Amino acid sequence: MVEIEKGTSLLRKLEISVAEAEKRTGKNTVNMQEIYTVYLIETRHDNDGITPDSLWRRYSEFELLRNYLLVTYPFVVVAPLPEKRAEIVWHKLSADNMDPDFVERRRVGLENFLHRVASHPVLCNDNIFNIFLTEVNWKEMVYETGFQAKADSRLKAVNAAFRVKNPDGRFTELKHYSDELQTVLSQLLRVRARVADRLYGVYKVHGNYGRVFSEWSAIEKEMGDGLQSAGHHMDAYAASVDDILEEEEHYADQLKEYLFYTDALRAVCRKHELTQFELEMVALDLACKKQQKEELVTGTVRTFSLKGMTSKLFGQETAEQREAKLQVLEQQLKEGEEAVKEKNTESDEFVKTAWVDIERFKDQKDRDLKEALISYAVMQISMCKKGIQVWTNAKECFNKM
Repeated sequence: MVEIEKGTSLLRKLEISVAEAEKRTGKNTVNMQEIYTVYLIETRHDNDGITPDSLWRRYSEFELLRNYLLVTYPFVVVAPLPEKRAEIVWHKLSADNMDPDFVERRRVGLENFLHRVASHPVLCNDNIFNIFLTEVNWKEMVYETGFQAKADSRLKAVNAAFRVKNPDGRFTELKHYSDELQTVLSQLLRVRARVADRLYGVYKVHGNYGRVFSEWSAIEKEMGDGLQSAGHHMDAYAASVDDILEEEEHYADQLKEYLFYTDALRAVCRKHELTQFELEMVALDLACKKQQKEELVTGTVRTFSLKGMTSKLFGQETAEQREAKLQVLEQQLKEGEEAVKEKNTESDEFVKTAWVDIERFKDQKDRDLKEALISYAVMQISMCKKGIQVWTNAKECFNKM
């Protein structure tokens, strides 16, 4: 799935694969017996003929790695993981997360995730990512980074989204686009699942032709061989649908990856909203402090306040009190100006780095989805040709009767 840019990535010097999956039994955090799946990660340096380094990881460890990357690199559109449980599937496909076919597709998806990270110009250099690939006991190291304390709460992000006054139009547009892309891909996957259901039925019904031709052949002398052969072709055609639809799931998984990518896009937008909201808050606080200074210097209160009422009731402050307050305000103004400058720099840097990665993602998305759709069309054409060939073969059988 991933087009590897070896010149700028970890994949230039390291081969990474999720070689196999294995079902295991053990006890969970509440000491209950559970069955789970682990995945074998193998890494080998280029031009190194020795046995590759290998270690086993659970899906939850991949989740921990991705959460770390999301918090540490909020300006990056971090690749999604394959689904934990099968969603938007045609009815004959198992939704059991222990189903061997599902586990195999997830293995491919996890390998694709590692390749996405390893080929990313920023993420590939992350130390924790490299430790994830090579160190068995890596969790302690990732928790030592303190990334969990840096994670923004969902409530904080929602608050920023509703209260930000001057959102960047580009990020607003990107957020709308990610919502629309999610809707379109969800609809496309549901249509494909419905088509797969119908297709499965059509293919399997051809098995009835095989049965009828076989029964018919038993009562015919001259026509018997031709009918029997035609029946075999129909049986083979009916049986072929399982492999066809399993191949289709590969293309569905490629679409699902970009369905899940839409949330990664929104995560970048949410972080920008939060950064912008924090900038607006420190700017507002600075404006309030400047107004307080002006009121203190001029002795006039422009807006209703408890302070103004107190002055009217108990008299004006002394010159010494005003001077002391003025000095405190001067210090607060200085700190406020520094805070605004710092937040401006932080916001500008976030926009700059995020937009570089968003443009990189757009190129990747266009390339990948174009390739997936073309491959899917080619597969459909090939499937139709096989159907034509089956009936051509049946026609030849009938001609020989």
